[in-house]
Amino acid sequence: MYQKILLAADGSEHSRRAAAEALKMAKVFKDASVTLLYVVDYEKARTEVQHDKHSDEPHHYRRQLLLPLEEIFSSAGIPYETTTLHGTPGPTIIKHANENDYDVIFIGSRGLNSFQEMVLGSVSHKVAKRVHAPVVIVK
Repeated sequence: MYQKILLAADGSEHSRRAAAEALKMAKVFKDASVTLLYVVDYEKARTEVQHDKHSDEPHHYRRQLLLPLEEIFSSAGIPYETTTLHGTPGPTIIKHANENDYDVIFIGSRGLNSFQEMVLGSVSHKVAKRVHAPVVIVK
């Protein structure tokens, strides 16, 4: 049964679609709960901090990204929690998912073309290859 659901989210349209699919699954399984995982990329975070060391703006911006996703679960009465971690998104999501024994992971696909995917790799495919639980990649 899928009771412990992880949604790797960045606030993008892709993660909103992944949230909608995670919600569908959470509604099917009694006692399901969702963890919204947001990973703050070290490089991006460093740039934000260097830009303005005393501003709450980066934190506020990230919070605003996740509010619509939280509302999806809140309005449906699905228990959820939001977790923010710092690191490189792919490895950080993988580590968190494997250490916390999620039943299923939802993640949005950025839609890289074949060349970009070959050169850069995609976070969603890295997660799918290395996480122990089933992974749903949502376009």
